[in-house]
Amino acid sequence: MVPQEAKFIKPETILKQIGLQAGMQVADLGCGLGYFALPAARLVGSRGKVYAVDVQKSALAQVRKEAQSQNIAGLEMIWSDIEVPGATKIPSHSLDMVFLINTLFQAQNKRAVIGESKRLLKPDGLFLLIDWQPGDMAMGPTVDKRLDLANIRQIMKESGFVEEKSIMAGSHHFGLLFKAM
Repeated sequence: MVPQEAKFIKPETILKQIGLQAGMQVADLGCGLGYFALPAARLVGSRGKVYAVDVQKSALAQVRKEAQSQNIAGLEMIWSDIEVPGATKIPSHSLDMVFLINTLFQAQNKRAVIGESKRLLKPDGLFLLIDWQPGDMAMGPTVDKRLDLANIRQIMKESGFVEEKSIMAGSHHFGLLFKAM
């Protein structure tokens, strides 16, 4: 039996697994309500920066409100469609890490999202992909919406990424860490 705390995504645990540190420059693409962006901003501190990027203005407003209530600095909200190359307006090759958490399964153009992530990363920058486990589960998207891991790995390779390692992301999600080449 899986312990309760291992069943769901724990941002702080995952961010430690990937080595997020003070002073890093990061983007959380498709940040939603800031489940990863907020703890990441706390970790990178005032010398770092986290770009919280989402297509939903209401989500970004909530992240801003939460950041203010928690007195978190270094968090910049960006309203953008991550399926449009260059739309985030974040400078190319400027980031240490990019997160894509429970977002890629929703994208119509997965290659464009991965390409935008690659554009943002410095050489040797890290790309964290967390999404729903393949297969039929009681929670999450339907089977047809879940990612085909072999296909995603191939797209990542073709896009100039090398798989670094798997990340423990809970019993409902997989986690993969890639390095930009």
